[in-house]
Amino acid sequence: MLSPMAVCCYTHPIKPSTAIPRSASLSPPRLLRRSFLVKCSSRPNEPEPIFTSVRSFAPATVANLGPGFDFLGCAVDGIGDHVTLRVDPNVRPGEISIADITGSNTSKLSRNPLWNCAGIAAIEVMRMLGIRRVGLSLTLEKGLPLGSGLGSSAASAAAAAVAVNEIFGGRLSEQELVLAGLKSEEKVSGYHADNVAPAIMGGFILIRSYEPLELLRLRFPEETELFFVLVSPEFEAPTKKMRAALPGEIGMPHHVWNCSQAGALVAGVLTGDLRALGKALASDKIVEPRRAPLIPGMEAVKRVAMEAGAFGCTISGAGPTAVAVTNSESKGEAIGERMVEAFMAEGNLAATALVRRLDRAGARLVSSIP
Repeated sequence: MLSPMAVCCYTHPIKPSTAIPRSASLSPPRLLRRSFLVKCSSRPNEPEPIFTSVRSFAPATVANLGPGFDFLGCAVDGIGDHVTLRVDPNVRPGEISIADITGSNTSKLSRNPLWNCAGIAAIEVMRMLGIRRVGLSLTLEKGLPLGSGLGSSAASAAAAAVAVNEIFGGRLSEQELVLAGLKSEEKVSGYHADNVAPAIMGGFILIRSYEPLELLRLRFPEETELFFVLVSPEFEAPTKKMRAALPGEIGMPHHVWNCSQAGALVAGVLTGDLRALGKALASDKIVEPRRAPLIPGMEAVKRVAMEAGAFGCTISGAGPTAVAVTNSESKGEAIGERMVEAFMAEGNLAATALVRRLDRAGARLVSSIP
């Protein structure tokens, strides 16, 4: 049986469009077995591949950071997704095929590139580059659990976008790669870049504007130690469900409060003031109060994290992962133990804790074969 494939093309040098049918939903049609072809014009000066195979990595991310809903996020090191991409003579020119998906709980992920986060982002990058003479096959290695609040879909999209770009010589900018990743995020959870931008760019990222897309890198001081305590319970919180819980309107007092806390958080990042950063991170009055009750034990987990010495604690992205910040790995491990205990005692949920640093590099090439 042939693997599902997709043809990609480039339509505009600034604003790429997608070949995904408008009627597409997240779940592929049950009897879908044929290849997918889209007719479109090519871009002048189509690049040739400089490698026959590349392997890329994209890190996990913490979106929102408390009061920064949809406009603040950061990358964390040591965990994420890998993509292996190769020039494949068995794939028709201009097409991409997903050869395999590995990792835990990947049965929910489609190998049809039109319905897969990595596939959609790869299609967009091929479109931007105008690739028509080369066929590619992609293998996705999931290191992040689905629906964890750690940017699982964004990591897949970021790793795929970087892999396609690098195999053709790295012609696209970070912002263009973020735009490609946004096409993928749009299909999964909405048009928001607070996961995919830090996944690609690394560090702390502020999305100043979506139309047009404007990204600001917030430089955290190199000399300051920052550790994230990531505690993930065995509970799935789908992003769309968690977004549906949010209020359609907010009052002026909460608007003013959250704006001031987001400003304080940015100031804490830029100055390396972890106490100010943590205090602001824990002070959201709009999103967290709606989402925390949907995650069993979350309110108690936040309380014990602060009691154990964390500078701040909140929900990572849409959850269910809880994230706390501290300045020491040993402190982070002790805080994580208390948070795991609270998830079990108050939410009857088993959980695991990781202590990770800030990932300053973002998605990158891991290896290549000429």
